[in-house]
Amino acid sequence: MNNELKLRRLEARANLVEGINLETSIAFVKLAENNLIDEITATEHSNLFIDWSPNVDYKVNEIRREDENLYKCLQAHTSQEDWLPSKTPSLWKKIGNPADEYPEWSQPISNEDAYMLGDKVSFEGKHYVSSIDNNVWKPTVYGWNEEN
Repeated sequence: MNNELKLRRLEARANLVEGINLETSIAFVKLAENNLIDEITATEHSNLFIDWSPNVDYKVNEIRREDENLYKCLQAHTSQEDWLPSKTPSLWKKIGNPADEYPEWSQPISNEDAYMLGDKVSFEGKHYVSSIDNNVWKPTVYGWNEEN
């Protein structure tokens, strides 16, 4: 087999692998956006998600990257320059930081960002675990178990 033929075959294989990797990446992102992959796993592969951009129509549950953090869209909207996910909690929820087992509790705005059964938070210096789904209450009010 001549070298030119070998080179073409190698290029064809590389293109095939690249196509498979792209399809796999797209499938992973779609599974994460449909809550079929947990947030921690999604965060561990944040490089597969595209960066947030202004002037884009975002749909609920789309996930975008800002810096090294992932954010899930809570409300459909057209993004604006000054509506960074990290600055607009009514539009975006930061997800899945594996280094932060008990993230600081923040008041949910709707059912889209409510805490689910088993979610962990820090509140007033203590750790809590949600004992219910769709939890919108403060940990000292209802629906939370204090962790020791």
